Amino acid sequence: MKKWIFLFVILTIAIIGFGINVYVNAMEPLKIAEKKALSLAKKETDIQEVEDFHLYHGQETVNVIEGKNKRGERIIIWIPEKSKKVFVRKAKNGLTKGDAIQKLLQEKNSVEIISVRLGMEKNIPLWEIHYRSNNNLINYYYIHFETGEWLKEIENL
Repeated sequence: MKKWIFLFVILTIAIIGFGINVYVNAMEPLKIAEKKALSLAKKETDIQEVEDFHLYHGQETVNVIEGKNKRGERIIIWIPEKSKKVFVRKAKNGLTKGDAIQKLLQEKNSVEIISVRLGMEKNIPLWEIHYRSNNNLINYYYIHFETGEWLKEIENL
């Protein structure tokens, strides 16, 4: 009986170790992208504090950094991976996440919002809202970050 318990414990430890190894290896490219983007952002902008980093995968991959500048103002930085051109906007000069959601809800009824994230396409900063409609289909709604204009919609996936 003790042998079975010992084998079970060893097997459990091996599976957990394997899972941790897979996770660490999967996150490595994201960490490298974040490090490069932050380095470029610090050279090109006056970012002082980083609050969030994520990758946006649209027509091209864009690094998105949210943080504060030296004056304590919230800023958002978009860096397309191909061009490495840095786009900076003050958060107060654009829509908030809540504003973007309200824009969607003005046009669509009975939706379940899955995620809301900043992105960029064709050098236009935007909000991407991923939601499920009442017929249980996946949809994407894109809103211009600064003007609040509807940019495009992908429906019924």
